[in-house]
Amino acid sequence: MTTTSEPAVLTGLDNDRIKEILPHRWPMLLLDRVERVEPGIRGTGVKNVTATEPWFQGHFPADAVFPGVLVVEALAQLSGVVFALAGAGPIGYLAGVRSMRFRRPVRPGDSLSLTSERTAGGRGYCEYKVSARVDGAVVAEGSITIADPAATSSNGKVLRTRE
Repeated sequence: MTTTSEPAVLTGLDNDRIKEILPHRWPMLLLDRVERVEPGIRGTGVKNVTATEPWFQGHFPADAVFPGVLVVEALAQLSGVVFALAGAGPIGYLAGVRSMRFRRPVRPGDSLSLTSERTAGGRGYCEYKVSARVDGAVVAEGSITIADPAATSSNGKVLRTRE
């Protein structure tokens, strides 16, 4: 009799648990909560955008907009959690961003619902389809590559050896 095991699913990772996985700290730890992770496969998380965050002092202060690059960073951090919990590496570095599209501005008071799903991978790297939503509407979507720093060459290129 052959049994198939379901992948482990982790739920409700709070800020303290996220800090055990990622080296980021305030103000650059952008994940407030990871709601669900299937290690190595997919994850969902939340970033609550508040008016007290330091970037609003200089990023369109009269008409506050959360910087798009920080939306990408939040998506990369979620992908990094999925990557690290799969045992793909001790920490994943953001190695690439492709086809990222921004659909509308993110403002203080918005809550970003983040998703990351693995689409490809090899030894030491994974590609993820990512999206960020506010109230169900897509605000950003694209593709992110996360790599184990040990899987990069001396010139910084990701080694793309397929498994």
